[in-house]
Amino acid sequence: MHIQQLYTNCLAEAAYYIESDGEAAVIDPIRETAPYTELAIQRNSKIKYVFETHFHADFVSGHIDLAEKTGAQIIYGPHADTDYKVHQAADGEEFKIGKLTIRVLHTPGHTLESSCYLLLDEHGKEYCIFTGDTLFVGDVGRPDLLDGVLSKEELAAMMYESLNNVIKKLPDDVIVYPAHGPGSACGKNIGKETWSTIGQQKKTNYALLETDKDAFIQNLITGLSAPPMYFFEDARINKKGYTKIDEVVKRNMKPLSPEEVKMLMSAGALVLDTRIANDYEVASIPGSLNIGLNGSFAVWVGTLIHIEQQLVLVASPGTEAESVLRLARVGFENVAGCLDGGMEAWIKAGNEVQQIRSVAPEKMVAIQHDKNAVILDVRKEGEYNDGHLKGAKHVCLTDLNTSYDGLDKSAHYYIHCAGGYRSMIAGSMMRANGFTNVTNVHGGYSKIKSTGVELVLPETVS
Repeated sequence: MHIQQLYTNCLAEAAYYIESDGEAAVIDPIRETAPYTELAIQRNSKIKYVFETHFHADFVSGHIDLAEKTGAQIIYGPHADTDYKVHQAADGEEFKIGKLTIRVLHTPGHTLESSCYLLLDEHGKEYCIFTGDTLFVGDVGRPDLLDGVLSKEELAAMMYESLNNVIKKLPDDVIVYPAHGPGSACGKNIGKETWSTIGQQKKTNYALLETDKDAFIQNLITGLSAPPMYFFEDARINKKGYTKIDEVVKRNMKPLSPEEVKMLMSAGALVLDTRIANDYEVASIPGSLNIGLNGSFAVWVGTLIHIEQQLVLVASPGTEAESVLRLARVGFENVAGCLDGGMEAWIKAGNEVQQIRSVAPEKMVAIQHDKNAVILDVRKEGEYNDGHLKGAKHVCLTDLNTSYDGLDKSAHYYIHCAGGYRSMIAGSMMRANGFTNVTNVHGGYSKIKSTGVELVLPETVS
């Protein structure tokens, strides 16, 4: 028996490869197929099944391409109606992989078709369970992603029944392998570990500790942030089908000259610069948006940009394919191409560039007392409440696009997040929307807080 978790950090997503006696299965694969086909070749195995726990909203699954390349059968649980061929398994149905057995456990709540896959070892003992978005470490899947098909209260009620009638009845030593880890928007507050056990979750997971159904429902639906706007479109893509990933990458890698980029911009295309913040601040195309590949790139793209927006990519040399692929993982395929030669080509052609100033965190001691400066904190509300600079204005990055009317374009903004990644995204957004006086703070709050600035901490909040 071989079980391998394949974790994609930028999506906080876990796929799984299971193998026995030369037969393999993959659970919840990401868009590209190479990680799984290459692993099967290395291990001299054939992928027999591709199991999907539900219609994913936060990424486009690779199940269709993987099945076509390997001849594997796609398996969903009950109520998973698709526009392509799958086997819709019944609750309790079992599938063989070598000496192993995978049993379908229908667990609606996150979505109607949500199902977990219980793995029985060679002796028929419950060994581990692949819980998808039903059960995370320290959390459960959010019940508000069906976009009006069912209310979040109705789905939360289903989740309560699934947890109490299915999950909590499993042996304590069964290993829990969820579809997501910390940072995913598919839960409210997912724990830092990417696996656990049923017994541990019974002791520590708030959702498994709650025994009153009404209280559970209220707890589950309270404190849900708005889902990223691309979620519903990705769920639709996973249900309807998509263009082959190889075709998407080849098409979207088209090299573009600086003149072609300018023409596309004039026609409404958005320039997405995927370089790191330190490179972007030195020179960038005016009006461009910086979301670096070195962070949660795809998630922020899906949160801040409409999925139908045409994009032109500016990337560090050699990262063009990675930029295109990571966009395709979340369904962003309307890419006109990549600036051939990157920013160096743009500058050599004599085109205008913009810069975003940055300051060291130590400068914030003086800036905090500058009456003409506005310190803008773009972290999440919870981060801000855990401690912030005295006098700072808080606008979460997810809300920045709808907050410009409340900001003074004549002010000088010093923007910070926790470490510097989100603040440069915010700076590029503000520059593109007419704010000319924006400065990024290197190192973010993690560096600023130890420089002697005045802080507002939880115990001092009135």
